[in-house]
Amino acid sequence: MTGSQTKAHAGAYGPEGWLHWPEHSEKSFNFIRVLASAYEGACTVGEAFLVGSRIEPGDDESWYVEWIRMGDVSRARAEEALGAGHPETARGNFLRAANYYRAAEYFMEHSDPRRLTAFDKVEDSSHHFLRLMKPAGEVLQIPFEDSYLDAYFVRAPDAVAPYPVVICFGGADEYKDELLHEMPRHAFTRGLSLLLVDLPGQGGSLRRRQLHARVETEKPVGACVDYLLSRGDVDSARIALYGASLGGFYAPRAASFEHRIACVVSDGAIWNRLSEEDFLRAFEKNNPDSLNVRQLMWLVGGKNWDETIEKLKNFKLEGVIDKIRCPYLVVHGEQDFLGASIAEDSVNYARSKGVDVTYKLFTPEETGAAHCQMDNPTLGQEYICDWIADKLGLVQT
Repeated sequence: MTGSQTKAHAGAYGPEGWLHWPEHSEKSFNFIRVLASAYEGACTVGEAFLVGSRIEPGDDESWYVEWIRMGDVSRARAEEALGAGHPETARGNFLRAANYYRAAEYFMEHSDPRRLTAFDKVEDSSHHFLRLMKPAGEVLQIPFEDSYLDAYFVRAPDAVAPYPVVICFGGADEYKDELLHEMPRHAFTRGLSLLLVDLPGQGGSLRRRQLHARVETEKPVGACVDYLLSRGDVDSARIALYGASLGGFYAPRAASFEHRIACVVSDGAIWNRLSEEDFLRAFEKNNPDSLNVRQLMWLVGGKNWDETIEKLKNFKLEGVIDKIRCPYLVVHGEQDFLGASIAEDSVNYARSKGVDVTYKLFTPEETGAAHCQMDNPTLGQEYICDWIADKLGLVQT
């Protein structure tokens, strides 16, 4: 049964995922984005539903106020637990606080000074969480051009140097602090350590240093590889690359030119969609007030939609991914709002050029069919981390 065959109602589970507010698709998508993180410890179901009950879905200010409120509650609980000598409780609450603060800033205007304040709270909570990890995570500034990239290095607890490492990043709105709860549990149990990084156009790179997204993602990714190889405890032959959403463009683009990568994953295919002017014109016409429109302008530094389209015209993989030399995984949801055809086009093109491609399409029947498996990210991470471990030659016991 598809969403077009039945009238959606609150609490319905449609092909695109679970709907908290059927008339507010962006809010519903981002609510389940928080709720689905419960399995990874980044929210509790009760706290998420409490926030959801307080939010007026048509009011962005209400969204901000209620998630900040819950973030402050979790942060205070974490600090109290830390002071009482209860690090496990503190660690869990710092992680939840970071995720709640991340959710809070999502719908804010980019010029609102409270957005940076909320982001500061995200990172500060994440840093406390990292210090309480076993082994402790590392807060990094990776040199890049005349600036740097914010990053976290988290090591699989039982790993023995030299470590296999996955360089991970999100897309237009996901940054390293969300990956901090999304990936480690699945990666660590498979022997994978992680470098979680804000590329230009993401997280602190965009919010603090105005480093806007660029098509040549091999340059910041190359800086990450250089950093890993400088450590002395990383296996140079087993460095993988993972990108989600728009990162599903960034990762294969980088791997096309950065051949020190052993395997690469697109969690959500983008193919040539952002370079297609007809698509972007129709997208803006149909959704002029959409957060996605504002987000694209912000991440590339476009002053208006025309300038944004001009900056995005080279964001295409045709004529690029021909150069990938390593195994390539494309994971996509059948009900992705961008459509499934872009994944099929990307996979078919890569295969026609001799690239070693694996394709996994999640369907509504199994869940995980939404954009980047947002309705069930556990399924996506299980498949992705298994595939990376296999390609890096890691034996799971």
